[in-house]
Amino acid sequence: MVFSSSLLENAVNEFAKLPGIGKKTALRLVLHLIKQDAPEVDHFSSTIARMRAEIKFCKRCFNISDAALCNICSNKLRGNDTICVVENIRDVIAIESTQQFNGVYHVLGGIISPLDGVGPDQLTIDALVERVKNEAIKEIIFALNPNIQGDTTIYYIGRKLKDIPVKITTIARGIAFGGELEYADEMTLAKSISNRIPVEHYVNTAK
Repeated sequence: MVFSSSLLENAVNEFAKLPGIGKKTALRLVLHLIKQDAPEVDHFSSTIARMRAEIKFCKRCFNISDAALCNICSNKLRGNDTICVVENIRDVIAIESTQQFNGVYHVLGGIISPLDGVGPDQLTIDALVERVKNEAIKEIIFALNPNIQGDTTIYYIGRKLKDIPVKITTIARGIAFGGELEYADEMTLAKSISNRIPVEHYVNTAK
């Protein structure tokens, strides 16, 4: 692309750094902003800047939050004795959209993947184990992507929790192996949560 303005070019290059945004899409977005009134663009940019400066992570579950505790953990109507373990914040949003789960979450921040250089120490696994030890947790539901890395993570955490009297389950395989939760339709994901199975059975079958 040849630009008549370095300001325009710089803005397009910044938008193009966003995931899934190519140069043409970035150009459309920038040209759209140029057409907007200055106050609207100021509001847009200040909202993004404020989000980045003030966003927090829940000290309990590691979900994105505006305060020390996210609105899920601080909701007294949620079932605090059931933890749904997910890989990332997008998965929390996907499960919440089903309106089929009324417990709380624990965001691992990834899954164990040696090939990608991600080990257990880089995830919030120890914090999860401490939650199970210190809170009156009755059930852990693993809602991780159904692939080899997800299975490895479930097995590893299951071993860490083996001496703690807590029910451990995983969502049913309504999600295709190798698929990702955020792309599953809400009905399939809801049924997977409702029809979860014990991890012992799941791990033994996988051997």
